[in-house]
Amino acid sequence: MERETPHHDAHPPRKIAQMVARLGVAKANENGLTLFVLAILAGAFISMGALFFTVVTTDTGLGFGLTRLVGGVSFCLGLILVVIAGAELFTGNNLIAMAWASGLVGTRAVLRNWLIVYLGNVVGCLGSIALAIWGRTDQMASGNVAATAVKIASTKADLTFSEGLARGILCNALVCLAVWLALGGRGVADKIVAIVFPITAFVAMGFEHSIANWFFLPYGLALAGPGRVDPTGALVNLVSVTIGNILGGTLLVAGVYWTAYMRDGHGAHEPKPHPRAHEAREPELSILR
Repeated sequence: MERETPHHDAHPPRKIAQMVARLGVAKANENGLTLFVLAILAGAFISMGALFFTVVTTDTGLGFGLTRLVGGVSFCLGLILVVIAGAELFTGNNLIAMAWASGLVGTRAVLRNWLIVYLGNVVGCLGSIALAIWGRTDQMASGNVAATAVKIASTKADLTFSEGLARGILCNALVCLAVWLALGGRGVADKIVAIVFPITAFVAMGFEHSIANWFFLPYGLALAGPGRVDPTGALVNLVSVTIGNILGGTLLVAGVYWTAYMRDGHGAHEPKPHPRAHEAREPELSILR
């Protein structure tokens, strides 16, 4: 008797590469309004993770390493919501580069997606900041949450361009790997576990996420007094980290896996299933949607 393939196994890397390429085509051709609305949602989700991080790391008394660890786990909320609930996140959409490298989408379509999603993410972050300030979340812990937010923003604004670039590259390598691993899972629990370790790692190690920084930096600037957070440094951070995120996602993840599995021009197409195969087909979750 032929042995059936177990349905609980994770998708293998080659299958994930095929999924990423096909989903990249769908994303590049998505309706602009749909992209923008889902991008606003993603910006709000990442902002909730960033605010969660800010609150949790206030007055922990755990020491540097454990505080960063706890904060990293808390920040995972943002990407979990993006992947499971469904939204469009700029950093994850850098994986569309795999479809581009395979010749499945054009440069204009990729840039259109990235621009619409980036702008929507920023709107979602700024809207979340407005609600957080209106709700006076910064006054928790006798105002110490505000102090933490200002300190986070000040530290980020003090980074040089090259530091922001390097930390942005490292960050989005891990973020895109989290998305890659989540696509490998077949259930919600699988996907959540796949997200937690890479995201916790990038946060704990101080790497820089451009969309999260659209919450951290404006929030800290809004709460800080004059001279406490350098606005020019904040702008340098956002530019350098955005460039770094693009390089990390496109080259270190999409580029590497495209070279490994799809450079022959056939990797974007799945082989036809054997007529006797009994493996159940499951609906595919899109990348960060």
